[in-house]
Amino acid sequence: MKTTYINFFVLIVLILFPICMEAQCAMCKATVESSIGQKNSVAGGLNQGILYLMAVPYVLMAFIFRKQLLSLWRNIRGKDTGDEDDV
Repeated sequence: MKTTYINFFVLIVLILFPICMEAQCAMCKATVESSIGQKNSVAGGLNQGILYLMAVPYVLMAFIFRKQLLSLWRNIRGKDTGDEDDV
């Protein structure tokens, strides 16, 4: 029961923490705002970098917990596919 409260608290902190943070420093923001109308805009590269940095932790967590995720998915679907580990 104690771990449930701790997990819930950590989840709430992780959800609310980014809300109070600024995403860019002042110089980055000024550079992006000044180059929005140009053909080769800095904003496109910055947005791609942000998306890359956002996706990496999710991919790592999925890789680390892949067996648990597959087990959870199978339990939800209600099918037994017969793993190689069961042989």
